Amino acid sequence: MGLLAGWRGGDAVSTPDQLPQVPMGNRNSHPGEIQTDQNNGGTCEAGAKTRQRPSQPPPQTLADLGEWELIRRLGAFAPAGQFADDAALLEPIAQGAALVVNTDVLVEGIHFSETTTDPADVGWRAAAANLSDLAAMGCTEVVGLTVGLVAPASTPWVWVEGVYGGLREALDTYGGVLLGGDCSGGAQRLLAITAIGRLGGPPTATGQPGASASSGPIRRGDGRPGDWLVCSGPHGLSRLGLALLQGKFPGGSAASLDPSQGTTPAAAGALGSTPVPSPAIPTASPGEPLGGLLDQGLRERAIAAHRRPVPRFDAVRALIACQPVGLDWRVGGCDSSDGLAAAAAAIAASSDCAAWLDRDALPLDPAMAGLPQAAAWCLGGGEDFELVLALQPLWAEALIAALPGTTRIGELVTGQAGSLGWSNGAPWGTGDGGSAAASGYSHFS
Repeated sequence: MGLLAGWRGGDAVSTPDQLPQVPMGNRNSHPGEIQTDQNNGGTCEAGAKTRQRPSQPPPQTLADLGEWELIRRLGAFAPAGQFADDAALLEPIAQGAALVVNTDVLVEGIHFSETTTDPADVGWRAAAANLSDLAAMGCTEVVGLTVGLVAPASTPWVWVEGVYGGLREALDTYGGVLLGGDCSGGAQRLLAITAIGRLGGPPTATGQPGASASSGPIRRGDGRPGDWLVCSGPHGLSRLGLALLQGKFPGGSAASLDPSQGTTPAAAGALGSTPVPSPAIPTASPGEPLGGLLDQGLRERAIAAHRRPVPRFDAVRALIACQPVGLDWRVGGCDSSDGLAAAAAAIAASSDCAAWLDRDALPLDPAMAGLPQAAAWCLGGGEDFELVLALQPLWAEALIAALPGTTRIGELVTGQAGSLGWSNGAPWGTGDGGSAAASGYSHFS
């Protein structure tokens, strides 16, 4: 397969001329609409009886549509003619504008669930997770994405339509187009997405003092001892949103949400949920109710963070704009989709450093501070999709001043590569030396 449009279905394939033809009347009408002689084009006499149209047929499934009709319908979410060929043609790339390519696979029951995520949100989250990886590499422009769809033949068309609607909505928001993809029947719903972006170029003429002439990629291994660790926003909201969507609040208990127990894929039912590390954070007593600790604003922010994550292209633009004069481009970093602690550990490991985090400066939404799980979910809840960056102190200070919500959370130090510790000297884990936090979520353990 090239960059797409060769959509392959299962063995039973219907071509467009094999699809059932629906007879058309004198005008279009909605299913279930009450028809009278008048609205059928005839005369309407006093006392004429209305005729109820037959009840709406069952929802169409992919088996009803067949491969070619499915492709035709999915083409509506892409630019005109984009799905007409077996590969996508990209415009020439300007000299020096490097492309970044990222691929993620999302599996129902592991990365999304009908109990917590409606189809449009599945599509948005699928796009946003991949776009976040582009931002985490330093991209400021989205070229587009491709989608490989696997689904049982019994899957309703309205589910697929909703997913692609969410994908399209994310692209309309952050740029890029649906380039094409592939499809196949299978026992389980699955989305394989490849996103393509361009690295940020020279800053625009914004009058920013000291802006550099060019930018480069963000790599996990570009941190150095002495760099500050900063993050672009609060953490733990998505994990709280998941708990809310699973019905854990109100009426849940701290025992059922014990952060030392982590999160299994089946229980999470959401993108990339990460086992929660156990950094000796106090928890509530077993059975303590949690429902009264949440205000409505926090609930709304948490659910939005889980269902509609935001790829932080704005943070990359701010990073480029505030680069101090005289400092070469060197930025270590990644996003925090696998958890804040896992991101810090990954940057430290790739940079051959250790990482110290400031337990008094954890990036929490202030309204979450009263939750007994707040610190643990901040460190290991996952799916927050913020940027975690290792920057020279002068640059870090400039970014914190330029980008609201950005905070210093620690620093890289000389030490065992990838190890975590607290900046006050306290031990990181309870018997695990921080290894659980460093590993993040594992799909095969």
